[in-house]
This record gives sequence, structure tokens and C-alpha cells, in this order.
Amino acid sequence: MAFSGMAKAVLLDLGGVVYEGKHLLPGAADAIARLHSGGIALRFLTNTTRAPKQRILERLQDFGLSVSADEIFTPAQAACAWLAERELAPFLVVHPNLVPEFDGLEGEDGEAVVVGDVGPTLTYDKLNAAFRRLNDGAEFLALANNRSFKDSDGALSLDAGGFVAALQFATQRKPHILGKPSPAFFATALSSMGCAPEDAVMVGDDAESDVAGALSAGLGKAVLVRTGKYRDGDEARVTPAPTATLADLAEAVDWILAH
Repeated sequence: MAFSGMAKAVLLDLGGVVYEGKHLLPGAADAIARLHSGGIALRFLTNTTRAPKQRILERLQDFGLSVSADEIFTPAQAACAWLAERELAPFLVVHPNLVPEFDGLEGEDGEAVVVGDVGPTLTYDKLNAAFRRLNDGAEFLALANNRSFKDSDGALSLDAGGFVAALQFATQRKPHILGKPSPAFFATALSSMGCAPEDAVMVGDDAESDVAGALSAGLGKAVLVRTGKYRDGDEARVTPAPTATLADLAEAVDWILAH
């Protein structure tokens, strides 16, 4: 789908695109400032399930970026809205840092197993308890389905998708995916700006969830950057393929403003 004119909005992944660990990536702050000065609306879409939204906001502000909570969209945020709408209580298979995000969601109409990146706290007993609840009819929510992420030591680590796959295999049930590449996740962010999908660009380092996911959701263009979890040849491994594959966020913003 082609742009109906100049790009009106940009959706940015965070980890691996704007920052890595505790460090802002070179040129990222200036690139974001150029989008703002160009009058292009901006939203940050992250699939991280190890940090609550407030901590993500504080990290961006600590980097000196002018960002509000309304500009950040997380899978946990989407899950809380999904659970509240259906009055379901969460059974959490998530990192301890994320547990407070679900406070107050007691639910009266049943239960949903919520799976994220559990990290080193995963145990057989926890996974088996989730398995039993799913067999008893609980809803199955995956905060994200990513295969890996670039960890603080610079190497790839197992992401939430592995835990989701284990429960999917054992229960023979498909989860509701709430983060990228869910079309609803992209749509919620675009709706907050009043932007049609064909007028937006996604920038990410995950060819599968960020880029192919965005294009499949109807976004006009999606740019893959060679930072973060990117590995040589990622652009050739997905369908739809990236509109462009560029060095980093700074080069991606050059490309967006030029197109």
C-alpha cells in the first residue's frame, strides 16, 4: 500500500533502535528531534515485557528525550485493557518487574494466563500451573511472541516466544498475541494520532515482528535497521520484505524525510 502523501506518523521500536541497555544509540536523539521538527507525529511501540511502562518512560526521559506516557505503547498495557474489558483475572507468567502493572485486575468472569519474558524466575511448577489452567479453560494471552532480544551483555537471549510456544504445543491452543505483530497493537497506536495506516512508517530492528508485522497490518512503509537484534540477511527472511533496510535510526529518519 502506498502513501497517500508525505508520512504523517512514525512508529518506533525502542530496544535496539533508540537504545541498547542503559545507552542511547548514536544519533537517536537527533533523529527523534528531526521527526518532531518535521511535524511528524511519533509513537514508541515496544515488545519488552521485563520493564513496566513507567520505568520505560523514565529511561527515555533520563536520556534527555521529551516523551510522555501517552506516546508509549506496551504489551502489558494492551493486556490490562483486554482483561478489564472482559472482567478476567490474570494468572501471570511474567518477569517480577512486570507484576505491578496488573494490580487491581481481579476479574469476575474467569481467568486468563498471561505469558511474557519470564527471565530467570521461570520454574517448571509455574509453567505447569499455567498449563493446567489453560486445560481448565482459561484464556491464553501472549504479551509478545518474539524469538529473541539483544540482552545487556550484547548477546541474543531467549524472548517470550519460547515460553509461549511451550504452552501452545502442550495445550494445542493458539494464544492471543497482544504486542507486535498484532494488527490491533499497531492500530491502537495509530488511532491515538488519528493517522491512517497507509500514512505511517514503522522503524524496527526485528524483521519479523516490527517490519513484516507492520506491513501486514496495513502500514504504508516499514524500515528495518541494522542495529539491535538485526543479523545479516534478516531482510530476506520475511514476507512482506522491508521497504528499506538501513544502517540505523538516523539513516532511517533521513530516508523518511526524503520520501
